[in-house]
Amino acid sequence: MPKKASKSEPVTKSEISNRLGYFQERKDQIVQTIRQLVELESPTDNKDAVDQLGALLAGRFEGLGGHAKFHRVQTFGDHLQVDFAGTRGGKPVLLLGHLDTVYPMGTLATMPCRVADGRLWGPGSFDMKSGIAFMLHAIEALRAWHEDKLPRPVTILLVSDEEVGSDTSRLITENLAKKSAAVLVLEPSHGPRGAAKTARKGIGEYLLKVTGKAAHSGLDFEKGESAILELARQIIAISKLIDLKRGLTLNIGTAQGGTRVNVIPAEASAVLDVRVARKQDAAGIDRKLRSLKPFNRKCKLEITGGMNRPPMERTPTVAALYKKAAEIARLWGWKLEEAAVGGGSDGNFTAGLGIPTLDGLGGVGEGAHATHESVLISELPRRVALLAELIASI
Repeated sequence: MPKKASKSEPVTKSEISNRLGYFQERKDQIVQTIRQLVELESPTDNKDAVDQLGALLAGRFEGLGGHAKFHRVQTFGDHLQVDFAGTRGGKPVLLLGHLDTVYPMGTLATMPCRVADGRLWGPGSFDMKSGIAFMLHAIEALRAWHEDKLPRPVTILLVSDEEVGSDTSRLITENLAKKSAAVLVLEPSHGPRGAAKTARKGIGEYLLKVTGKAAHSGLDFEKGESAILELARQIIAISKLIDLKRGLTLNIGTAQGGTRVNVIPAEASAVLDVRVARKQDAAGIDRKLRSLKPFNRKCKLEITGGMNRPPMERTPTVAALYKKAAEIARLWGWKLEEAAVGGGSDGNFTAGLGIPTLDGLGGVGEGAHATHESVLISELPRRVALLAELIASI
């Protein structure tokens, strides 16, 4: 075990370097923790299952000296918050993650949790139960190195609705972030080299409805006003708003309309996925979508929805937090890379408030939301070691 840190003496570079070995010796324990979490299925739409996972984790964190409390939710699992005191005062570091997965109950029957080919496989292993396991083992290690205490205050928030937009948890996340010195998001890392995420696109969803006029397509064709034809014209117009150089994309994910082949369709609709890399573009695209006009003036347009997550931009505070993480990794001969990605997380909310946020500190692997979801076992020790050192050094 590494030498226990003194309250008055800073941890030396050699001590930080030696701490990687601490987690390498405990690699099998980390694997077992991830496996335990994966084998407790927790789909977003199954409150009982998510609450069972939350109760297990509350017990484990309380066993490490944390104070657990639940934010009660009727429609989803309860959100779990755990607070740890530290030997020094100041604002806590917020460790952010989610309990829910996208897989329905019973997925383990066809996609069992297993260890093979240097990986741990299973639903939610990568996104993001490995990240939750990192929180547990990092806290455990810090207590071992600091006389059963943490060197600084830490708050953990594990929400239950991240995979469906975080509607019930967003306010909790933002309120805790405002009280925190920094936010470390244990979502999966990016790519085979495990890059941290220093930028994420903002996400919006809009529903475009078109109302036309029904008529018999044979007897009264000229009396009808096709909602589908109007929608098709609108889709072409919307596609012209895409600006790849600015990281602005719009995708018509679903479209539907009409009733029968011999009826001029009176209704049609489409759902749009909007992604923006810059905060100012979110307001701009919202304004453009809401100002769409019908090509056929006898048709009516209605657009609802909006931006769900602001973009996480690579601000100076985000860059500074990444730099600190990269410097720690360098002590172990590891080049921690960074990446900008198109997907969103709850880190978008905290970064959008101006709180220093570093995302993608979870497992290294692949197959999020897919049948080949897995994490690399060889990468587990240094990911937990990085989290522990970041908590202590911020």
